[in-house]
Parts: sequence; C-alpha cells; structure tokens
Amino acid sequence: MTQFALTPEQRDIQQAAREFAQGEFPKYAREADEAEECPRKLYRQAAELGFQGLFFPEEYGGAGLGYLEFCLVVEEFWRADPGLGQALGSVVFGSDLILLYGTEEQKQRYLPPLTTGEAIMGAAITEPDAGSDISAARTTAVLDGDEWVISGTKIFITNGTIANFLIVYCLTDPEAPGRHGRHSCILVETDRPGFQATKLKGKMGIRASDTAEVVLDEVRVPATNLIGTRGEGFRQFMEFFNRTRLHVAAQGIGVAQGALDKAVRHVRQREQFGRPLASFQGVQFKIAEMATRVEAARSLLYRAAALVDAGTVDHRLIAMAKWLAGETGVRVTDEALQLHGGYGYLAENDVERFYRDAKIVEIYEGTKEVEKQIVARGVIGRPG
Repeated sequence: MTQFALTPEQRDIQQAAREFAQGEFPKYAREADEAEECPRKLYRQAAELGFQGLFFPEEYGGAGLGYLEFCLVVEEFWRADPGLGQALGSVVFGSDLILLYGTEEQKQRYLPPLTTGEAIMGAAITEPDAGSDISAARTTAVLDGDEWVISGTKIFITNGTIANFLIVYCLTDPEAPGRHGRHSCILVETDRPGFQATKLKGKMGIRASDTAEVVLDEVRVPATNLIGTRGEGFRQFMEFFNRTRLHVAAQGIGVAQGALDKAVRHVRQREQFGRPLASFQGVQFKIAEMATRVEAARSLLYRAAALVDAGTVDHRLIAMAKWLAGETGVRVTDEALQLHGGYGYLAENDVERFYRDAKIVEIYEGTKEVEKQIVARGVIGRPG
C-alpha cells in the first residue's frame, strides 16, 4: 500500500504556501471579491516564490515535484481565500495536456513563461450546449493548408480574458465513426484575430478568478499548434481530468479547513448564556464532525495524488476524492456559517464569502453526479 505521510520537504512547501497565503491574501481578499479580479501583484509574488509549475520538470522551469505538492499549495491558498486561491492556482490550468501530449518544442515554448509569471493559460472546453457531455462540443477546427481555422463559442472559461493562450477543445473529425474520436486539442494564442473574450460577472463565488465567454471567429493558428494526435482530444481530456480533479479536491479541502478555522475561532470567543459557545456539547459535536470530514477527505486526496505521482492513475479513487472533497467543502462551510449565526450572514464576515465560494467545487471539473457515476462504474462495472 502506498504511503502518503508528508516528507520534510513537502511540509516545508506546505508551510511556505501557508505563510504566503495567510500573510498576503487577507490584504486583498474582500476587495478582490467585490472588484471580481485578482491583483496582478499576487500573480507575480506567487511565481517568484516558486508556486507556479511545481509539477513541471526542471527543464521547463518547474521544481520537478509532483501533484501532491501542488495540492498542498492549492489547499493552503484556498484555506486563506478561495477566490484568490483559484486565481493563482489556475495560472497553469491546461498545462497537464502539454506535459502529457505536447511536443518538445511546445513544452519549451509554452511552459517556462508560466513559472516566471510572464504568462497565464487556460483550457476552453465547455460550450453553451456541451457541459458534462464534452463529446457534444461543436466548436470546429478545419485544416486549411498549414493552418487550423477555428470557429465556435466556449462558456465558463477560466482565465478567458487574461490568458496569453488557451488549449481549445475542437471538433476536427465530425465524420469519425465513434463520437470519442472526433475532437482534438489545439493551442490558441489569445492575441490572434477573431479571438474575443467577455468577462462573466456576478458569479456566486470565486469572484476574484477570471471567468469568460470566448468566441472564436475563424481564428487561424498554425497546424503545429495541435496538441498530441488528431482525433484523440476526448481521451486526452479524460486523462487531463484525472490530474486536475486532484487540484479541485484540494480546493474543497482548503475552503473547508478555512471555514473550520473561522468557526473554531468564533465559538471560542463568542459567549451565549454566560458561557463560550465552545463549552456547549452541541457545538462541540458540530466541530468534531466538521474536523473529521475534513481529515477524511484530505486523507483520500493525499492517497490519490501520491498514487499518481508514483505512476498509478486510479480514476475511481480520484473521482472519490473530488466528490468527497466538494461535499465536504459545502457541508463544512454551511455548518461554519450556522455557528456564526447572524454574524455569518454579513459580508463583513469572511465566512459568508467562503460559503459562496465552496459550491463551485461540486460543479466544475466534473459535477458530483459525474464523479459518482465514475465511482459506481469502477465498483460494479457497466451494467448490461
């Protein structure tokens, strides 16, 4: 059985991320939520401290570490503030596809700028009529000589208005017999003619993270911008999700731990009926349940991430971790707000923001229903 007790180096990374997030995020968190953007200063600081591209090999500017180390950073970022945590943690969103399937030239060109703070990227997958069913995506890419001509609309795209480049999931082979062999992944620089991104405002949570609608109107990119093999886009993204869902699970654990921290602080300080709230058995039971849920989700994630770093990608275990972490984030933040009473309902209290931020973990990178389906198929197989 793979062990996942943290090494001294991993604990140092965890502590460094905690000190940075706890020291810097509170200065900007509330304003960033209201303005719906992350200060550029934080992007630069996170890169300078080496938090971007931790799992990139050293030859591409990374630290040569693993997904577990990156999860530790994401967890601490979300523990301090989910909105800023998502903004900074998503700078390299989509890079897994380049690492897994990109050419050496693509890796050398696109990965190093992410680690230095010179670039931000993203992955454009979801469409207005293709959410969980990505095989229904209609954005087309037609090969015209030595260029791809891309047209279509993408929605809910992380970093859509601030990214330097996106990996776009495109329909390249509509006549292929199998629906899972019709799409490809193509890298698109956002300064190309025909590319337009519109920021989506008024999100319920993680408002500091950029989310956009992206329209591609006959955007031309070199044929060499194809990532991996033509027609393998669906399979590539399934492997991609097996990595990124680890990060999202870390988000759920982080927001839960942050809310738990705030709840413990509140019940120690707040008095009712002449006694601290923490002295009431009912409150103690709530705190015990919250802490146990967080620890259970964390243990499951660390095991799943450690296995990936050891070369074993267990999609069932990853789906378990992502689903449980999302549910834990939602349930623990709900209980934390409840323990704050009316004070928790006010925007001036950070637990209100954590409550709003937590829900997204059950939605993106595979809804909780999708994760449960993956788990069920792993346990009982495909019926029929």
